[in-house]
Amino acid sequence: MKKIFLTIVCCLAIVAHAQEAVSDSAAVDSMSVESLELVPLQVADSSVLEDSIALADTIIVPIRPFYELWNDSDLTDLEMRALDWSLQWLDTTDCIALHDTTTLPDSVYKARLQALPCVVELPYNERVQAFILRYVKRSPKQVARLMRMSEYYFPIFEEALGRYNLPYELKYVPIIESALNPMARSHAGAAGLWQFMPATGKLFGLEINSLVDERMDPIKSTEAACRFLSSMYHVYHDWNLVIAAYNCGSGNVNKAIRRAGGKRDFWSIYPYLPRETRNYVPIFIAANYAMNYGQEHGICKAPIEKVMITDTICTTQRMHLEQVSKNLGVSMEELRRLNPQYSRDILPGGSMYTLCLPADKVGPFIDQQDSILAYKADSLINNRRAEIDMAKVTSVSGAYRVNGVTYYTIKNGDSLSAIAKRFHCTVKQLKQWNGLKSDNIRAGKKLKICK
Repeated sequence: MKKIFLTIVCCLAIVAHAQEAVSDSAAVDSMSVESLELVPLQVADSSVLEDSIALADTIIVPIRPFYELWNDSDLTDLEMRALDWSLQWLDTTDCIALHDTTTLPDSVYKARLQALPCVVELPYNERVQAFILRYVKRSPKQVARLMRMSEYYFPIFEEALGRYNLPYELKYVPIIESALNPMARSHAGAAGLWQFMPATGKLFGLEINSLVDERMDPIKSTEAACRFLSSMYHVYHDWNLVIAAYNCGSGNVNKAIRRAGGKRDFWSIYPYLPRETRNYVPIFIAANYAMNYGQEHGICKAPIEKVMITDTICTTQRMHLEQVSKNLGVSMEELRRLNPQYSRDILPGGSMYTLCLPADKVGPFIDQQDSILAYKADSLINNRRAEIDMAKVTSVSGAYRVNGVTYYTIKNGDSLSAIAKRFHCTVKQLKQWNGLKSDNIRAGKKLKICK
């Protein structure tokens, strides 16, 4: 089976591939929030209750591409390092605002937010306004880039959100998590568009091991994010609290609710949340504004550098991307961008995995599959996975056998004729197998018996 996508590539190559939607995994276990009178999830197994809460507490330490607009005093060392990384690839386009973006009356920002067709509440206040200005006035290049990249990623997000009956505006969460970079990694270990931590990704059905990291897979990670967001909404029944919990974990949100006297409104518990999370929801609201009203502030979409048509095929064969690269003439850099989930460039095989290629390379791949799989197979993918003989002790004292060869340690009093008789061979054969020019042998040396 295969699916075809048209990929718009800006400066950073955008990953283009399709996979079968991830099947629903077991429901997340109920969270113990009885003292808050929150509605728990209905689950089949409650044995992982405490684990799920602990995972939620540590789910995300996001890379925030717009934190450069904050005062340095507002940034942690981690966020500063993440900021430096994000600017390496974000701030590269020449697309800028066509005119200065001056501050508009509060009534304009408020009216525009109210006009958005959203289920998630998008209230306006001075904190939201501050982040709106940091998007549209001080980061027009980044907004321009995201507006262009969203043409590929938003349809993926919207399709999954629609199947889970979730608000479409949640598609803006990856903007503040990863700046729509599927290969983004935080210093805390979060990865992918949705910045899942490894344990949380596994909890929501993602395959994460030495060879595969589906947090980097746009389609499968989006599926997992939808399950997570849906599970959080069944707990809080308030989307701003869900978004806050996505950032800092349900444990921190629950603590803030308790400290606020049981109030279950983001702005009521605002002072009791971690500092990063206090900014997270206002940034989410500002991202909604910037992505919908950027053009009103003179921001154009980043230019298209090239259009790439990609085709995704399924395979159960174990292979290395270098085998594909060398045989099809596709650079390793491009293959990695198209298949970011394969962390060591290897498709494990055995089960069904997808390989995304430029569309014009799919036919040659099918035609040359045998030669592709054979290319440097031993060094690239086999890794001594074939059956080998283990060393086995023989019935003769001091002898052992491995890979069809018997090794015997010469003892005091041994002679070549006696050893030959013991192993049912000739003295001539022993001398040939061991490169001996005379019958003299020495105790402690090993002899090979190749029969």
